[in-house]
Amino acid sequence: MTDASDITALDLAALLASRVCHDIISPVGAITNGLEVLEEESNEEMRSFAMDLIRKSARQASVKLQFARLAFGAAGSAGAEIDLGDAENVARGFMAGEKANLEWTATRVLMAKNKVKLLLNLVLVSIHAVPRGGTIHVTVTGPADKPAFSLRCSGTNARIPPNFEDLISGRLGEINPDAHMIQPIYAGLLARAAQMTVSVAKIDDDVEFRAEPVAAVVEV
Repeated sequence: MTDASDITALDLAALLASRVCHDIISPVGAITNGLEVLEEESNEEMRSFAMDLIRKSARQASVKLQFARLAFGAAGSAGAEIDLGDAENVARGFMAGEKANLEWTATRVLMAKNKVKLLLNLVLVSIHAVPRGGTIHVTVTGPADKPAFSLRCSGTNARIPPNFEDLISGRLGEINPDAHMIQPIYAGLLARAAQMTVSVAKIDDDVEFRAEPVAAVVEV
């Protein structure tokens, strides 16, 4: 395999499904464990603990599914737009269960769905830049039809995720993508569909991801 375009639609769907399942299997498993405790325990303290676990895990599963619906789902018919405020809400809900904190600076506007999906997928990619936790500063500038995204990642040992630049560009070489690698690959597919370019740079101790409109070609 040499290019992201070589990934079949079936394989892409399977890898994305695996990515979503990876996010929700832990809270769903915790709910199952909590229900088992309720069935087997008569101790009120243990039953109270189990109910707290179920409530917390159910909320976590819900916010992860809401995020996945916008980040990976169809989110409406072709040409549909997504409210950037809704994207912020699901991103904040998702990040509440992560090590990194989220700071979001953007005007609430309607934006083309592929651009919003790209932004949300870059949030997921950014988590891997600060594996020990920290802060992800999301900034959206420019008009809604030609926005620019900046995701500045600050934290201990912030780093550019392995093979990110090749994966986001669709240059796979001999790489056989798995569910972990599909994130930057899918973000790259979204960027090209949205006519945007994605770059990453190490700035002092931080890592910054940027997505910007493809420069217009001026005919002479």
